[in-house]
Amino acid sequence: MKELNVNGAVVQAYPLTAAQRIHFYTVSACQRHELLNIATGFYIEFADVDFDTLRECIRDGYQKFESMRLRIVMDGEAPVQYLVPTEDREIKLVDFSHWREEDAHAEMTRWSKIPLHMDGSPLNEIVMIKLPNNYNGLYMKVHHMTMDSTAIIGFYSYVLNLYCYKKFENIEAPKPPKSYLAQLKLDLAYEDNSPAMQRDEKFWMEKLNEPEPIYTPFSPRNRLLELREQMGNPNLRACYGTGDLEADIKVYELEDEPSKALLQFSKDYHIPIASVLLLGLRTVFSHFAGNEKDVSVKNAVARRGTLLESQSGGTRIHFWPLRTVIEPETTFLDALKIVQAKENALLRHANYDPIRYMGATGEHYGAPRGTGYECTTLTYQPVSAASLKGRAIPDMNFMSKWYTNGVAMQLIYVTVMHRPTDNGFSFHFEYEKNSVSLDEIEKLYFYLCRAIFRGIEDPNRTIGEILDWM
Repeated sequence: MKELNVNGAVVQAYPLTAAQRIHFYTVSACQRHELLNIATGFYIEFADVDFDTLRECIRDGYQKFESMRLRIVMDGEAPVQYLVPTEDREIKLVDFSHWREEDAHAEMTRWSKIPLHMDGSPLNEIVMIKLPNNYNGLYMKVHHMTMDSTAIIGFYSYVLNLYCYKKFENIEAPKPPKSYLAQLKLDLAYEDNSPAMQRDEKFWMEKLNEPEPIYTPFSPRNRLLELREQMGNPNLRACYGTGDLEADIKVYELEDEPSKALLQFSKDYHIPIASVLLLGLRTVFSHFAGNEKDVSVKNAVARRGTLLESQSGGTRIHFWPLRTVIEPETTFLDALKIVQAKENALLRHANYDPIRYMGATGEHYGAPRGTGYECTTLTYQPVSAASLKGRAIPDMNFMSKWYTNGVAMQLIYVTVMHRPTDNGFSFHFEYEKNSVSLDEIEKLYFYLCRAIFRGIEDPNRTIGEILDWM
């Protein structure tokens, strides 16, 4: 911690956490600052929204959620973060009610591609929105170094429930979030060579004693084989994970019945949905790599195990490789247990700095700069928008949107979340549109569903049988 003079006021400034440094290094590499925009919309089918009251609730949310008041500036060579005491910016109302809905969302997508800057400026933007068909709500753009998806959902939940508390009878006031600064200080204490950090470092450095991993493709096009030929190195095992940075999002909605079947399977066998998704992905990658047994998937870990972690906002995502070697005679259920055990071990040591580990991995195996072993990152967001409202809040229809920022630093990134209407699954594929074809995404989604549902239909089927049927 150090003191900074900002516009004549002395503020307490703090270094970035490991989760924030991941984003800082990424955007420094590509120099496209809109990469760190997360833009979402949350709308309720309710014609009589009192926007003056909603504006009050947003201002209250700014005050309660410390990470919504974060600023980042460069202090010499290093970025630092600090809080401003209040947010008194205008909160606009934009009326799209007479627009075509697709045109309104296109306009908000345009907003989402305008970068937020780390120069002491605000790192979020909130606009109250009127849409056609009596849908009204909020558009919110935040900088990823200040908020992640859990924090965003928490903010929406607080504002919505506060609004309902003010406008309807017999509604309890929402509980305020926890302190971002309190959690930040714990994270920085961990990084100061704490015993916990030393234990985690030991775990990850021991991974380097294992044989070198191998890149497996996310489509029938095997980019590793192409790179081996280009470099004249038939033994190369790592591959580049990015190409042209211009990005788009393709969304697939899993139907209601298979969504229910997946949820029921998870409940019956006490297997987390994330483990099923990870096994599905690694089975598809194995298929595209000629039934390769050694497969790695990059797993986004939210690190929100305590009440303070879960309710303090901020960004807490660490990205870790989940590597499994699964023999073809292994049953689907046993393979799930292997994935779950690997995931649990990873989660116990997820606080360690992933950038440090990635650097050590590349150096240890001699992988070419910019290459890696995971073709895709998976994020599973278990909180549905429908769960945001308290039980006593009047029944309302919801609509949520995720707007692309137009840039990606990975060929393809898979996010699975729940629909706000029926709790079914939505599969969001963010992809570099000039490097990845829609046909490749279509095949990935098709084979992913095939692998998952072949398995949950009969968990005693072997991975080899599922691969043969794919």
